Amino acid sequence: MTVVMVLYATRPYRDWVSRASFATAYPAFVLLAATLWIGPWSLFRGRRGPISTDLRRDIGIWAAIVGLMHAVIGQCVHLRGRPWLYYVYGKSGHVLPFRHDLFGWANYTGLFAALVLLALVATSNDLSLRVLGTPQWKKLQRWNYVCFVLATIHTLLYQTSEKLHGPFVTVAVLSVSLTLLIQFAGVYRRRSSVTP
Repeated sequence: MTVVMVLYATRPYRDWVSRASFATAYPAFVLLAATLWIGPWSLFRGRRGPISTDLRRDIGIWAAIVGLMHAVIGQCVHLRGRPWLYYVYGKSGHVLPFRHDLFGWANYTGLFAALVLLALVATSNDLSLRVLGTPQWKKLQRWNYVCFVLATIHTLLYQTSEKLHGPFVTVAVLSVSLTLLIQFAGVYRRRSSVTP
């Protein structure tokens, strides 16, 4: 939360909504990426991680809290009082009412990522693990990968449409690159440890 507050205080935007949206976007994205680093990191240390760990769960819950805050606040940044226009065109004569421009795709991927985050955080507890059983719970939690892909597309599309550059683009690219590197290294490690 400290990073969120620092970003909020240092953004040059005039209104609190734009500052809050920006300040929650990048911390949520980095936290989401970090949830995908923990499993492979355990493999590198020669340990087979348990189904659920407090560290991964805590990071995931914080990623969901900050990410869902961003999703809610983000509906108020560009089209004040008309959030539906993030997803459909107004009276503009389009044959298909659903937005299919860069702005629309950025919003749809963000919306779907938020819905996946909501499902993940709702089941990130011991009760859900007991009720669903380990295989079903693990299958649901693997949607974290889908959420990360959607959040990556959302981030990159918004950076493109907003013509952002500099350190925040670097943070996004480094987060994605590091996540891919760690995931591929984890897959390689797992396969090499199984091979006789």
